[in-house]
Amino acid sequence: MGNASSMLTQYDIEEVQEHCDKLFSQQEIVSLYQRFCQLDRNAKGFISADEFLSVPEFAMNPLSQRLLKMVDGLNFKDFVAFLSVFSAKASMHHKIEFIFKVYDADSNGKVSFDDIIEVLRDLSGPFISDKQREQVLCQLLLEAGYTRNSHLTLDDFIKVLGNSGIKMDVEVPVD
Repeated sequence: MGNASSMLTQYDIEEVQEHCDKLFSQQEIVSLYQRFCQLDRNAKGFISADEFLSVPEFAMNPLSQRLLKMVDGLNFKDFVAFLSVFSAKASMHHKIEFIFKVYDADSNGKVSFDDIIEVLRDLSGPFISDKQREQVLCQLLLEAGYTRNSHLTLDDFIKVLGNSGIKMDVEVPVD
């Protein structure tokens, strides 16, 4: 599995479906496998950061450098698991966990004020000054019951975002 010259067996498809909590149908997994094989240009069985950057939508994403740390070297099963967070069927908890990982760049299980500022800087670019970002973030943290010195955990993210009603209905086209 993961080699462009190999074919997926029914067993492989079912195994991948289990690995991604059945968020993709068997037909979608076959489509994702075809896309994976296109990206895996050297048929190594995994996708490198450079191969991910060949996808224009990924390369243009302001968070692409953070995401590259999460996707570099994924085999097919992990590629599908990574994409499953973008499924409309994925739970809010699953999506919040993903967002937390994007903010937790050093993977220490905590998100600091500076971690959030870095993401905001990536997202807003030069359109907002650092001072404005800091003011907005301080106010937001204060309203949520945190301070500039707080280190947010995954549970904090779930508490804040889980009841926010935010929509994260990004679909990954698989046809």
